[in-house]
Amino acid sequence: MPTRKDDPVNQEYEARAKNLLKAELKRRGTTYAQLAEKLATIGVHENERNLNNKISRGGFSAAFLLQCLDAVGSQTVHLE
Repeated sequence: MPTRKDDPVNQEYEARAKNLLKAELKRRGTTYAQLAEKLATIGVHENERNLNNKISRGGFSAAFLLQCLDAVGSQTVHLE
């Protein structure tokens, strides 16, 4: 059975992904505008507003998470 958006387990993991990405951006002092510029250098075109909305929702793909982490130069990620 596919995972549903309203499934509490799915919502928990979306929140964790969102918080992980936000924390990494904060740790590196990277704004959404700067992230948009860095993503563009690797061929991912998102504007600041779209990034804000996408990250705030937390329902982004694993590929998007990895693109963001790569764009800001993250080499490791620590999961709690």
